Amino acid sequence: MDFDKMMLVLRKLSLEAGERIMDIYAAPDFEVKTKSDQSPVTEADEAADAHISAGLRAAFPEAAVVTEEQSETHDLDVRDFFIVDPLDGTKEFVNRRGDFTVNIAWVEDGVPLRGVVYAPARERLFWTLPDGTAVEEIGPFDKETPGTVTPIRVSEPDNDALMVVASKSHRDAATDAYIGKYAVADMKSAGSSLKFCLVATGEADLYPRLGRTMEWDTAAGHAVLAGAGGQVVRFDDHTPLGYGKPIFENPFFIALAPGVALKAG
Repeated sequence: MDFDKMMLVLRKLSLEAGERIMDIYAAPDFEVKTKSDQSPVTEADEAADAHISAGLRAAFPEAAVVTEEQSETHDLDVRDFFIVDPLDGTKEFVNRRGDFTVNIAWVEDGVPLRGVVYAPARERLFWTLPDGTAVEEIGPFDKETPGTVTPIRVSEPDNDALMVVASKSHRDAATDAYIGKYAVADMKSAGSSLKFCLVATGEADLYPRLGRTMEWDTAAGHAVLAGAGGQVVRFDDHTPLGYGKPIFENPFFIALAPGVALKAG
């Protein structure tokens, strides 16, 4: 795979999808539907999904493409594929809280190697360079040409004073109980895949997720975090989180900066 070409395409598609999302976000009203799993979906999810999937298929016609909004049509037994969450954090979008992201990743042999996470309302753009290292690009963003990028790197955690980030919309008692096993100096809440990016930039050391997620929720953030020197492991046995699982469903997981002394669940 030509990673130079890939990252220009993924970056451009993310920015274009972000434009479509923000046009709908700025409207006085938009329709919110309920999917079969009772999660919300909006016209912004669907517009971004259609644009990204068409763009990927045009640029990489031989590659498999898995997207959230087309997931019920996927019957794929694949190890190498693009995976897309066109609007992660739909609840944040619906409630106009801003913490939603566009996510595109390339998974190879079960590992998310490259990815883009774009938070259009926050004007933050995180992506992996062709060599796999992670950067944050400083706006304003030109869709055709990358601008100034800053390499990002995970923190060197202090296990006596950890910085933890947790979900805004999916925080529960089990998560709080697990976080309580650590010596926490600072706690942040964030929506969508931005939590991975906060660990990647060193703004947090640890992000535990004790709840249902799908691979499209995590792959792009996982790739960015890995490119910044971080890790994502299963909650149960602390082995690396892999991709291409049945129905693309994740187990509970922990995203972290190496050096965090992980506790048992």
